[in-house]
Amino acid sequence: MTITDIRPAMLVAICVINASVALAAVKPAGVDDGASRRGQVRVGTASFYGQGLPGKTTAGGEKFDKNALTAAHPSYPMGTLLMVTNLRNGRAVKVRVNDRGPVKKHQRQGVIIDVSEGAARELGFKRDGKTRVRTQVLEWGADLAQDQLTSR
Repeated sequence: MTITDIRPAMLVAICVINASVALAAVKPAGVDDGASRRGQVRVGTASFYGQGLPGKTTAGGEKFDKNALTAAHPSYPMGTLLMVTNLRNGRAVKVRVNDRGPVKKHQRQGVIIDVSEGAARELGFKRDGKTRVRTQVLEWGADLAQDQLTSR
């Protein structure tokens, strides 16, 4: 056997291996365990909200607590845990999504998340009202599975 005989065989073997790996990574249609989006990172503006809301009910069904480390996000499932990092000072805090927001007008202005007053205090931007942040999904909320069941 010469080197020219081996090359085509190696090429075929590499193609078969690559195809096998690609097929193994494909999930059935409609199945998303959230793992493919775990660690999802977004960068944008954060604002804090809650003035006049203490005691009112959030979209997640709990009473709003301005001192809790919570957030409002337009689409992440309720209960999703996020690490929010203030890109101006490096301070970070873990928050739980329990509400919907920011309002559409603020989203158009680049606001990607509203955090509670307590989270804004921890992040060091309460006085400024807004700051540049990075959000990273740590764990998807429990209603991710429920969202998938109702969307079928």
